[in-house]
Amino acid sequence: MYSIKAFTPLLVSLSLGGFAASAWSAPQAAPAPSVTLQQIRNATVKIDFAGTTFLVDPMLSAKAAFPGFPGTYRSELKNPLVELPFSAKEVLDSVEAVVVTHTHTDHWDEAAQKAIPKNLPVFTQNEADAKLIRSQGFKDVRVLNGSSTFKGVTLSRTGGQHGSDLWFADAARAEAMGPVMGVVFAAPKAKTVYVAGDTVWRPEVDQALKQHKPDVVILNTGSALMSGFEEHPIIMGKQDALQATKAAPHAAIVAVHMDAVNHMSLSRKELREFVQAQKIEKSVLIPADGETLKF
Repeated sequence: MYSIKAFTPLLVSLSLGGFAASAWSAPQAAPAPSVTLQQIRNATVKIDFAGTTFLVDPMLSAKAAFPGFPGTYRSELKNPLVELPFSAKEVLDSVEAVVVTHTHTDHWDEAAQKAIPKNLPVFTQNEADAKLIRSQGFKDVRVLNGSSTFKGVTLSRTGGQHGSDLWFADAARAEAMGPVMGVVFAAPKAKTVYVAGDTVWRPEVDQALKQHKPDVVILNTGSALMSGFEEHPIIMGKQDALQATKAAPHAAIVAVHMDAVNHMSLSRKELREFVQAQKIEKSVLIPADGETLKF
Protein backbone atom coordinates (compact mmCIF):
# COMPACT_ATOMS: atom_id res chain seq x y z
CA MET A 1 0.00 0.00 0.00
CA TYR A 2 1.18 3.53 -0.71
CA SER A 3 -0.38 6.96 -0.84
CA ILE A 4 0.73 10.05 -2.74
CA LYS A 5 -0.60 13.49 -1.90
CA ALA A 6 -1.35 15.04 -5.29
CA PHE A 7 0.20 18.37 -6.24
CA THR A 8 2.59 18.48 -3.26
CA PRO A 9 5.28 20.81 -4.64
CA LEU A 10 8.34 19.49 -2.81
CA LEU A 11 7.85 16.50 -0.54
CA VAL A 12 5.84 13.38 -1.28
CA SER A 13 5.29 10.89 1.58
CA LEU A 14 5.31 7.22 0.71
CA SER A 15 4.14 4.41 3.03
CA LEU A 16 5.10 0.94 1.88
CA GLY A 17 4.11 -1.92 4.22
CA GLY A 18 4.80 0.11 7.34
CA PHE A 19 8.05 1.52 5.94
CA ALA A 20 7.93 5.31 5.59
CA ALA A 21 10.13 7.02 3.03
CA SER A 22 10.48 10.53 1.72
CA ALA A 23 10.98 11.42 -1.93
CA TRP A 24 11.56 14.84 -3.50
CA SER A 25 9.50 15.74 -6.54
CA ALA A 26 11.21 16.72 -9.76
CA PRO A 27 12.55 20.30 -9.76
CA GLN A 28 10.14 22.87 -11.07
CA ALA A 29 10.93 24.17 -14.55
CA ALA A 30 12.43 27.65 -14.58
CA PRO A 31 9.87 30.28 -15.54
CA ALA A 32 10.06 31.57 -19.08
CA PRO A 33 11.96 34.86 -19.36
CA SER A 34 9.51 37.71 -19.38
CA VAL A 35 8.96 40.06 -22.30
CA THR A 36 8.49 43.74 -21.54
CA LEU A 37 7.23 46.01 -24.29
CA GLN A 38 7.12 49.78 -24.00
CA GLN A 39 5.25 51.82 -26.57
CA ILE A 40 7.30 54.97 -27.08
CA ARG A 41 5.46 56.78 -29.89
CA ASN A 42 4.34 55.94 -33.41
CA ALA A 43 6.05 52.67 -34.46
CA THR A 44 8.87 53.19 -31.96
CA VAL A 45 8.78 50.31 -29.48
CA LYS A 46 11.27 49.29 -26.80
CA ILE A 47 11.41 45.56 -26.19
CA ASP A 48 13.18 43.92 -23.27
CA PHE A 49 13.41 40.38 -24.57
CA ALA A 50 14.98 37.59 -22.51
CA GLY A 51 17.24 40.10 -20.77
CA THR A 52 18.30 42.05 -23.89
CA THR A 53 16.78 45.43 -24.75
CA PHE A 54 16.03 46.38 -28.36
CA LEU A 55 14.70 49.64 -29.78
CA VAL A 56 12.59 49.23 -32.92
CA ASP A 57 12.10 51.99 -35.52
CA PRO A 58 13.19 55.04 -33.53
CA MET A 59 11.55 58.38 -34.35
CA LEU A 60 12.81 60.74 -31.65
CA SER A 61 12.06 64.21 -33.04
CA ALA A 62 10.31 66.88 -31.01
CA LYS A 63 6.71 67.69 -31.87
CA ALA A 64 6.26 69.45 -35.27
CA ALA A 65 9.97 69.13 -36.11
CA PHE A 66 9.45 68.34 -39.81
CA PRO A 67 6.75 68.83 -42.47
CA GLY A 68 3.94 66.45 -43.26
CA PHE A 69 4.72 63.82 -45.89
CA PRO A 70 3.95 65.13 -49.40
CA GLY A 71 1.19 63.34 -51.29
CA THR A 72 -0.34 61.87 -48.15
CA TYR A 73 -3.48 62.33 -46.06
CA ARG A 74 -3.38 65.55 -43.97
CA SER A 75 0.01 66.53 -45.40
CA GLU A 76 -0.50 70.10 -44.13
CA LEU A 77 0.16 68.89 -40.57
CA LYS A 78 3.69 68.96 -39.16
CA ASN A 79 5.27 65.80 -37.77
CA PRO A 80 5.38 64.39 -35.20
CA LEU A 81 1.89 65.32 -34.07
CA VAL A 82 2.73 64.73 -30.40
CA GLU A 83 5.77 64.97 -28.16
CA LEU A 84 7.75 62.00 -26.90
CA PRO A 85 6.42 60.80 -23.53
CA PHE A 86 9.91 61.35 -22.09
CA SER A 87 13.35 62.45 -23.27
CA ALA A 88 15.35 60.72 -26.00
CA LYS A 89 17.99 59.98 -23.36
CA GLU A 90 15.42 58.10 -21.31
CA VAL A 91 14.20 56.24 -24.41
CA LEU A 92 17.75 55.06 -25.10
CA ASP A 93 18.48 54.03 -21.52
CA SER A 94 19.50 50.34 -21.41
CA VAL A 95 19.08 49.86 -25.18
CA GLU A 96 21.61 47.32 -26.49
CA ALA A 97 20.65 47.16 -30.17
CA VAL A 98 18.43 48.98 -32.66
CA VAL A 99 16.21 47.42 -35.34
CA VAL A 100 15.30 49.61 -38.33
CA THR A 101 12.64 47.88 -40.43
CA HIS A 102 13.05 50.54 -43.15
CA THR A 103 14.43 54.05 -43.35
CA HIS A 104 11.30 56.16 -43.86
CA THR A 105 11.52 59.26 -41.67
CA ASP A 106 8.78 58.14 -39.28
CA HIS A 107 10.87 55.05 -38.46
CA TRP A 108 14.40 56.46 -38.59
CA ASP A 109 14.59 60.23 -38.26
CA GLU A 110 17.41 62.73 -37.94
CA ALA A 111 16.88 63.08 -34.19
CA ALA A 112 17.37 59.32 -33.73
CA GLN A 113 20.48 59.40 -35.91
CA LYS A 114 21.97 62.11 -33.68
CA ALA A 115 20.92 60.66 -30.31
CA ILE A 116 21.78 56.97 -30.76
CA PRO A 117 25.40 56.10 -29.91
CA LYS A 118 27.30 55.40 -33.12
CA ASN A 119 28.78 52.14 -31.81
CA LEU A 120 25.39 50.60 -30.94
CA PRO A 121 24.52 47.63 -33.20
CA VAL A 122 21.86 48.46 -35.80
CA PHE A 123 19.98 45.72 -37.70
CA THR A 124 18.66 46.57 -41.17
CA GLN A 125 16.68 44.79 -43.89
CA ASN A 126 19.18 45.08 -46.75
CA GLU A 127 22.55 46.40 -47.84
CA ALA A 128 21.05 49.63 -49.25
CA ASP A 129 19.67 50.61 -45.85
CA ALA A 130 22.88 49.46 -44.17
CA LYS A 131 24.97 51.63 -46.51
CA LEU A 132 22.81 54.66 -45.74
CA ILE A 133 23.05 54.14 -41.97
CA ARG A 134 26.80 53.59 -42.16
CA SER A 135 27.07 56.89 -44.04
CA GLN A 136 25.39 58.51 -41.03
CA GLY A 137 28.31 57.45 -38.85
CA PHE A 138 27.15 54.14 -37.38
CA LYS A 139 29.96 51.63 -36.94
CA ASP A 140 28.15 48.32 -36.33
CA VAL A 141 25.42 47.95 -38.95
CA ARG A 142 24.23 44.40 -39.63
CA VAL A 143 22.04 43.22 -42.49
CA LEU A 144 19.41 40.76 -41.30
CA ASN A 145 19.58 38.09 -43.98
CA GLY A 146 17.31 35.28 -42.82
CA SER A 147 18.18 35.17 -39.13
CA SER A 148 20.92 36.35 -36.80
CA THR A 149 21.73 35.84 -33.13
CA PHE A 150 22.46 38.69 -30.72
CA LYS A 151 23.18 37.99 -27.04
CA GLY A 152 21.27 34.72 -27.19
CA VAL A 153 18.28 36.20 -29.01
CA THR A 154 17.50 35.02 -32.54
CA LEU A 155 16.22 37.73 -34.84
CA SER A 156 14.48 36.41 -37.96
CA ARG A 157 13.51 38.61 -40.88
CA THR A 158 9.96 38.36 -42.22
CA GLY A 159 8.42 39.78 -45.38
CA GLY A 160 5.72 42.27 -46.14
CA GLN A 161 4.58 44.96 -48.55
CA HIS A 162 4.21 48.64 -47.69
CA GLY A 163 0.99 49.13 -49.65
CA SER A 164 -1.65 47.40 -51.70
CA ASP A 165 -1.05 45.48 -54.91
CA LEU A 166 -2.72 48.38 -56.73
CA TRP A 167 -0.13 50.79 -55.38
CA PHE A 168 2.74 48.46 -56.23
CA ALA A 169 1.42 47.83 -59.75
CA ASP A 170 3.10 51.10 -60.73
CA ALA A 171 6.90 50.75 -60.82
CA ALA A 172 7.57 54.35 -59.82
CA ARG A 173 5.24 54.17 -56.81
CA ALA A 174 6.68 50.84 -55.78
CA GLU A 175 10.22 52.21 -55.92
CA ALA A 176 9.24 55.30 -53.94
CA MET A 177 7.68 53.21 -51.18
CA GLY A 178 10.52 50.69 -51.16
CA PRO A 179 10.88 47.34 -49.40
CA VAL A 180 10.18 46.69 -45.73
CA MET A 181 10.73 43.89 -43.26
CA GLY A 182 9.24 42.50 -40.10
CA VAL A 183 11.24 40.82 -37.33
CA VAL A 184 10.64 37.84 -35.03
CA PHE A 185 12.43 37.72 -31.67
CA ALA A 186 12.98 34.24 -30.22
CA ALA A 187 15.07 32.60 -27.49
CA PRO A 188 15.01 29.25 -25.68
CA LYS A 189 12.01 28.98 -23.34
CA ALA A 190 11.05 32.61 -24.02
CA LYS A 191 7.80 33.86 -25.48
CA THR A 192 8.14 34.69 -29.17
CA VAL A 193 7.49 38.24 -30.39
CA TYR A 194 6.63 39.13 -33.99
CA VAL A 195 6.94 42.74 -35.15
CA ALA A 196 5.09 42.81 -38.47
CA GLY A 197 6.37 46.25 -39.54
CA ASP A 198 4.89 48.60 -42.15
CA THR A 199 2.93 46.10 -44.20
CA VAL A 200 -0.60 45.38 -45.29
CA TRP A 201 -1.94 41.90 -44.55
CA ARG A 202 -0.11 39.62 -46.94
CA PRO A 203 0.73 35.93 -47.42
CA GLU A 204 4.07 36.79 -45.82
CA VAL A 205 2.24 37.71 -42.63
CA ASP A 206 0.30 34.44 -42.62
CA GLN A 207 3.57 32.60 -43.24
CA ALA A 208 5.29 34.31 -40.30
CA LEU A 209 2.40 33.47 -37.98
CA LYS A 210 2.35 29.83 -39.03
CA GLN A 211 6.10 29.37 -38.96
CA HIS A 212 6.99 31.18 -35.75
CA LYS A 213 3.75 30.81 -33.75
CA PRO A 214 4.35 34.05 -31.84
CA ASP A 215 2.96 34.71 -28.39
CA VAL A 216 2.97 38.48 -28.98
CA VAL A 217 2.20 40.13 -32.34
CA ILE A 218 2.93 43.84 -32.80
CA LEU A 219 0.97 45.40 -35.66
CA ASN A 220 1.28 48.86 -37.19
CA THR A 221 -2.44 49.63 -37.41
CA GLY A 222 -2.65 53.35 -38.21
CA SER A 223 -4.17 52.74 -41.68
CA ALA A 224 -1.86 55.27 -43.35
CA LEU A 225 -3.22 56.85 -46.54
CA MET A 226 -1.70 58.22 -49.73
CA SER A 227 -3.53 60.94 -51.67
CA GLY A 228 -5.68 59.43 -54.39
CA PHE A 229 -5.56 55.96 -52.77
CA GLU A 230 -7.77 56.58 -49.77
CA GLU A 231 -9.46 53.19 -50.18
CA HIS A 232 -6.13 51.38 -50.11
CA PRO A 233 -4.10 52.02 -46.93
CA ILE A 234 -0.37 51.36 -47.04
CA ILE A 235 -0.27 49.69 -43.62
CA MET A 236 -2.74 47.70 -41.53
CA GLY A 237 -5.91 48.97 -39.90
CA LYS A 238 -8.73 47.83 -37.64
CA GLN A 239 -9.88 44.93 -39.81
CA ASP A 240 -6.34 43.56 -39.71
CA ALA A 241 -6.36 43.65 -35.91
CA LEU A 242 -9.50 41.51 -36.07
CA GLN A 243 -7.88 39.22 -38.64
CA ALA A 244 -4.87 38.79 -36.36
CA THR A 245 -7.05 37.49 -33.52
CA LYS A 246 -8.35 34.81 -35.88
CA ALA A 247 -5.00 33.93 -37.43
CA ALA A 248 -3.21 33.84 -34.06
CA PRO A 249 -5.98 33.14 -31.51
CA HIS A 250 -3.59 32.42 -28.64
CA ALA A 251 -1.40 35.50 -29.15
CA ALA A 252 -1.61 38.94 -27.61
CA ILE A 253 -2.07 41.49 -30.40
CA VAL A 254 -0.43 44.86 -29.70
CA ALA A 255 -1.58 47.73 -31.92
CA VAL A 256 0.85 50.65 -32.48
CA HIS A 257 1.71 53.35 -35.10
CA MET A 258 -1.28 55.64 -34.44
CA ASP A 259 -1.87 59.29 -33.50
CA ALA A 260 1.69 60.47 -34.17
CA VAL A 261 2.22 61.28 -37.88
CA ASN A 262 0.03 63.09 -40.38
CA HIS A 263 -1.03 60.27 -42.71
CA MET A 264 -2.41 57.92 -40.06
CA SER A 265 -6.18 57.76 -40.55
CA LEU A 266 -7.03 55.39 -37.67
CA SER A 267 -6.82 56.67 -34.10
CA ARG A 268 -6.47 54.70 -30.89
CA LYS A 269 -9.93 55.91 -29.88
CA GLU A 270 -11.54 54.55 -33.03
CA LEU A 271 -9.66 51.28 -32.77
CA ARG A 272 -10.71 50.84 -29.13
CA GLU A 273 -14.35 51.34 -30.10
CA PHE A 274 -14.00 48.79 -32.89
CA VAL A 275 -12.24 46.28 -30.64
CA GLN A 276 -14.96 46.59 -28.00
CA ALA A 277 -17.70 46.22 -30.60
CA GLN A 278 -16.03 43.06 -31.89
CA LYS A 279 -15.55 41.78 -28.31
CA ILE A 280 -11.82 41.21 -28.84
CA GLU A 281 -10.58 43.64 -26.19
CA LYS A 282 -8.95 40.81 -24.23
CA SER A 283 -6.82 39.92 -27.25
CA VAL A 284 -6.02 43.36 -28.72
CA LEU A 285 -3.97 45.73 -26.58
CA ILE A 286 -3.68 49.40 -27.54
CA PRO A 287 -0.95 50.98 -25.39
CA ALA A 288 -0.67 54.73 -24.89
CA ASP A 289 2.63 56.49 -25.52
CA GLY A 290 4.96 55.63 -22.66
CA GLU A 291 2.85 52.67 -21.49
CA THR A 292 4.57 49.37 -20.64
CA LEU A 293 3.15 45.90 -21.16
CA LYS A 294 4.57 42.74 -19.63
CA PHE A 295 4.05 39.22 -20.98
